[in-house]
Amino acid sequence: MTPRAPRIPQPTGTATGPHDAAFLPRLRLSPRPARCPVTAPVPKLGGEPCWLAEPSWPLSPTTGQPLVFIGQFPVPGAEVRLAYLFLDPADGPMGGPDPEAGDAVLLVQPGGRIPPFAVIGPAGTRGRTLWRLGPDGAQTPVEYLLDVLPLPGEVDRSMDERAAFQRHWRGEGPEVRFPDGPHVHDHLGGSPSFPSGRAGVPAPWQYFFALAGAQDEDEPYFLDFGYGDGFAFLSPDGLEGRFYRETP
Repeated sequence: MTPRAPRIPQPTGTATGPHDAAFLPRLRLSPRPARCPVTAPVPKLGGEPCWLAEPSWPLSPTTGQPLVFIGQFPVPGAEVRLAYLFLDPADGPMGGPDPEAGDAVLLVQPGGRIPPFAVIGPAGTRGRTLWRLGPDGAQTPVEYLLDVLPLPGEVDRSMDERAAFQRHWRGEGPEVRFPDGPHVHDHLGGSPSFPSGRAGVPAPWQYFFALAGAQDEDEPYFLDFGYGDGFAFLSPDGLEGRFYRETP
């Protein structure tokens, strides 16, 4: 059975930089094991990329090895487009803090631009995909559908309060109380907040989604962000992506 097209956030048209809400509403990303290989252009983690144009598997700029396919995410807008996330797993946390180092590549299809720092492998290049870490260290490939779900009102408000507090901390907004409410790490859209209080990309990049790291054996998949989070951004025209990880 083909998964149903998810509800996704839509462009607000008001964002001028990475601290603004470029896409609303904010929605939670909830993984669910796929019962069979997913070949539809829907949100997912692991498995094989469901390419919407010519396959373009990135390579590590340091080792020349294919990056790991992490997942695909729906790009907001009227057209069906996907953003494909690839990370370098070499020697420690996956990807890095520099969104233009080439160890984290976010590709948009169809019609997207290859980031200038990305090293794309020759035709037929294929790398590893997301895995689960077993108690004996075994790495088992996994595939999860990502359900895109509404957030409870109190959680959404709490995340807005966190973003407002960081705006004040940066000197960009009025004073607000320190936020102490719940926060959902895996989400699409909304006003963002970051461990450092600042986005790792400049304007006019627009906040897209966040993923939490998952390093422990009891996690459904292995995603090493050094016990931090990863953050994705889109260019204002939605045709190019950036991604980096940040630890608290």
